[in-house]
Amino acid sequence: MTAPLIRLDGVSVRFGKQEVLRDLTLEIFANRTLVVIGESGCGKSVTLKLIVGLLKPTSGEVYFEGAPLSRMRDAELTAMRKRVGFLFQQAALFDSLTVEANVAFGLQAHGGLTALAIRERVAERLREVGLPVGVEGKMPAELSGGMKKRVGLARALALNPDVMLYDEPTTGLDPIMTDVINELILLTRSRRPVTSLIVTHEMRTVHKVADRVVMLYPLARLEAGESQILYDGPPQKLLTSLNPRVRQFVEGEARDRLSEMRMESESAEMGSCK
Repeated sequence: MTAPLIRLDGVSVRFGKQEVLRDLTLEIFANRTLVVIGESGCGKSVTLKLIVGLLKPTSGEVYFEGAPLSRMRDAELTAMRKRVGFLFQQAALFDSLTVEANVAFGLQAHGGLTALAIRERVAERLREVGLPVGVEGKMPAELSGGMKKRVGLARALALNPDVMLYDEPTTGLDPIMTDVINELILLTRSRRPVTSLIVTHEMRTVHKVADRVVMLYPLARLEAGESQILYDGPPQKLLTSLNPRVRQFVEGEARDRLSEMRMESESAEMGSCK
């Protein structure tokens, strides 16, 4: 069997008293698209940050091509990060830089290209994400939400990454622009070999781009010893999952969750009266 490109092995993450991930093991294979879904607070974005070493696990290990991130020297970690593109949730553009300067930022930081080569690469990536000629000189404040996302994607693609990480790429976008971003994700995969990991709540994204889906669940609502991964499989089988919590999330059914919230509230009130 092919070895995974990225592996999280028994990873746990705790912020103070709050445990976000517990004993999570997850394998990500090259040139495939994995979509991670789940409620807010289940550790989806934390998982992305672990993969590029922006966060360190409280316990467990993260591996990239079999090498543990915790043992990488700074130079090795930097080299690994050059191979990873990251589209942040709100695009995270630099407000004081033009579109061209935003997309060129990573290329200039890493060096090795002439100013002309950088301009040509920037123009090529902006064309790839469907932005019009002339957008290069605009400031982020002049762009719509969808355009900001596309500039962020162009910046992430500028270094020709082997891995693309997308953190809620369609949040705040209308249905048409959501589909535009989904199509760009597919187009990126068709143009060059790339391993993609997408965190999203958007089921249209799941069904359009995923080869595989993993659903995480908040630890606070799991029984002791219960796996945080409720589903791991193809998107086509989500609706027929035997786990009712998976089907509730996929269908957007809030009834059982509202009942849980009422019980939690009543329990808290009883505790405060003691």
